[in-house]
Amino acid sequence: QVQLVESGGGLVQAGGSLRLSCAASERTVSTYAMGWFRQAPGKEREFVAGISWSGGRTDYTDSVQGRFTISRDNAKNTVYLQMNSLKPEDTAVYYCAVGRSFNLRAYQYWGPGTRVTVSS
Repeated sequence: QVQLVESGGGLVQAGGSLRLSCAASERTVSTYAMGWFRQAPGKEREFVAGISWSGGRTDYTDSVQGRFTISRDNAKNTVYLQMNSLKPEDTAVYYCAVGRSFNLRAYQYWGPGTRVTVSS
């Protein structure tokens, strides 16, 4: 079973930046799609961004397009989420995910999450 560990969350002021990282326990994830989801208090988990195994395809939810960038380093079994121009509505627990689907919004394995708080 693939294990994932997120890091990089924290408290930041609106307009600031954070970079989340997610390291996977197995090298096989280099052939998997990887993605980020988030869950705000009182809301359902939502898709944020996804990237194909090669990095050649990416997908973003509309609310983060142009502000967030997903990338990956297959040599390190790691996916990143660079978050710029953060807004209070980006406050949530962010989850890393990996999966074998061609659909960049569908995943099988999940990390425990890292909390991001954006103050106004």
